Amino acid sequence: MKQAPLVTRDYRTITYVSGPLIFVSNVKGASFGEIVRIFLKDGEERTGQVLDISEDLAVVQVFEGTRGIDTEATKVRFTGEPARINVSIDMLGRVFSGVGKARDGGPEIIPDAILDIAGTPINPSARDKPADFIQTGMSTIDGLNTLVRGQKLPIFSGSGLPANKLAAQIARQAKVLGEGEQFAVVFVAMGITHKEASFFMRDFESTGALERVVFFMNLADDPTVERLSAPRCGLTVAEYLAFTHNLHVLVILTDMINYCEALREISTAREEVPGRRGYPGYMYTDLASIYERAGRLKGKSGSITQIPILTMPDDDITHPVPDLTGYITEGQIVLSRDLFRRGADPPVDALPCLSRLMNLGIGPGKTREDHRGVADQLYASYAYGRDLRRLVAIVGEEALTELDKKYLKFADEIEKRFITQGDEDRSIEKTLSTAWDLFAILPEDELKRIKKEYITKYHPAHREPGR
Repeated sequence: MKQAPLVTRDYRTITYVSGPLIFVSNVKGASFGEIVRIFLKDGEERTGQVLDISEDLAVVQVFEGTRGIDTEATKVRFTGEPARINVSIDMLGRVFSGVGKARDGGPEIIPDAILDIAGTPINPSARDKPADFIQTGMSTIDGLNTLVRGQKLPIFSGSGLPANKLAAQIARQAKVLGEGEQFAVVFVAMGITHKEASFFMRDFESTGALERVVFFMNLADDPTVERLSAPRCGLTVAEYLAFTHNLHVLVILTDMINYCEALREISTAREEVPGRRGYPGYMYTDLASIYERAGRLKGKSGSITQIPILTMPDDDITHPVPDLTGYITEGQIVLSRDLFRRGADPPVDALPCLSRLMNLGIGPGKTREDHRGVADQLYASYAYGRDLRRLVAIVGEEALTELDKKYLKFADEIEKRFITQGDEDRSIEKTLSTAWDLFAILPEDELKRIKKEYITKYHPAHREPGR
């Protein structure tokens, strides 16, 4: 049976323009999210999307901006189609704009499928629980806050901290152990500067990581509304790679604060009632529509794992964006300005970090049987050493016992040898081995969170020569 062609409707009834939005009156039959073609007087064509409909008025966001739009001479065509993106396995190794147009000088993609960027909601009963280990090569993540397939684990950064360097390092190092080439990265950069874009491109090209990366790049001087489409385009490609081609896909979204600023700008242009700090009241729902697209499906071997990165304004973790992100996601990695000043690379503050799904991805057959105990002991000993630093600032180091001095040294060494690793790509075995070397600083009877058989097996004092 032949499908009836979609009916397009043309209007010349733009009432006014506000920022990236145009308001079109006397519109009949428009639907939310519908794609719109805008034809300017000089023949230029732009693309937009319906944001709101009330009675006979449609609010349309214009992806290329509204400069030069004449309210009387501009024609608006409602296509009746949702926002879609061409997807193909050939997208690996390519760079695209925030709406999926080729940005690397190569040809446009010949699609295997054309998919709605809103994605298909996952039936909760079809979800499989996140499990299995993803090795990022970063000790503070792999050892203490393990990333699990299907998880969403954000990185909270501050202005000037090297979150981009960490993101690029994770993108090139991340791997699924024992799965060969079944791994891909979708990297979505929103509102980044030309300098940052140049950094990412140089890093990916020089290390060869670009071959397995689909890179969506939205620059700071690109249209604001394109920023809202970028993560959805990236996740649609990730869903295609994961659930059609059975790849394990890591999606890195940077910087979510730029996405939320774009959301606030559009909300202000629509004259909506603002919520906390001017952000729209529906920001929680909007963020959830992005973060909840991570996961695994029963009967499918592929998975989507997310690492959203956001810069906390004024290092305020209670700011609405990190606050709401923390509610939706399953933990957080926090970068520390104090550690950064003292030369830690990456400056990950282990104590406020958390991975709620860590236990699902570690242990025998996944990482190693001593992993849980090692992580608990590192946390406990490091926290005690950090407390002693504050005490030393008041009473001086002379007032400490010999054992306390060892804990103080342990805190210093964990920052120098475990947290700081530069560009080194550490296997999980190297991460756990480094932890055991640090435990040699403390007396064995202080290792109360690790089973005795593991101490006998892995502690340096019990290792055979040459091991």
